Amino acid sequence: MLEIIYQDEWLVAVNKPAGWLVHRSWLDRKEKVVVMQTVRDQIGQHVFTAHRLDRPTSGVLLMGLSSDVGRLLAQQFEQHQIQKTYHAVLRGWLDGRATLDYPLMEELDKIADKFATEPRAPQPAVTDYHTLAHAEMPVAIGKYSSARYTLVEMSPRTGRKHQLRRHMSHLRHPIIGDSAHGDLRQNRGAAAHFGLDRLMLHASALSLSHPVTGAPLVIRAGLDRVWQQMLQQFGWQEQLSDVPRVEFAAEAVQDKPTA
Repeated sequence: MLEIIYQDEWLVAVNKPAGWLVHRSWLDRKEKVVVMQTVRDQIGQHVFTAHRLDRPTSGVLLMGLSSDVGRLLAQQFEQHQIQKTYHAVLRGWLDGRATLDYPLMEELDKIADKFATEPRAPQPAVTDYHTLAHAEMPVAIGKYSSARYTLVEMSPRTGRKHQLRRHMSHLRHPIIGDSAHGDLRQNRGAAAHFGLDRLMLHASALSLSHPVTGAPLVIRAGLDRVWQQMLQQFGWQEQLSDVPRVEFAAEAVQDKPTA
């Protein structure tokens, strides 16, 4: 069972656990339990995706209950009319509030995009971010005598593949648990000492105009056990007070991504 965080006669939104695929993919033919089919079975009707979350990312996933509504939602995402709020734990200390305008080359998958060609020029990519808290833990990881972490809130203005992960890596403060763009040694240390054994990126909220009624709509996804324990360990209990907490049943964990 997945946590349904919003539903009306046109839309449904769930809190996607980390490690779940949104839909079946030939990239992982063995995986049979995916978000779309699980939600369909829970509510007894078909759902239509409007956007995606990477497999290791948790948080708000919004779907239409008809192809027409799914298309309207997808248009809002494509036209950047939906505000997306993410939270992440970064390696090191990142300070302040800023907008990162750093174009990105299209990131192609070695298997899925093996016949595609690289674009001629990088694509525009813009991310707003600001620091919420720092933590320094008395644990030696790699060449450092202590482990430093930053809790950050981010809002992407564009929707490039792995944009937040690549932007934070560009700032030399990769997201903890990012196996593609992060620091493997720091990922292993965070997993061993603090239980952060996956990508620490959470899609906390979507703010939009309802595609049918036009009413303003804010959908929030709660933080799971790994996030809650991390907030306590790092002394960040007062942070993210507007983000609810949630406990997933054991069977909601589809797999355990490696750092």
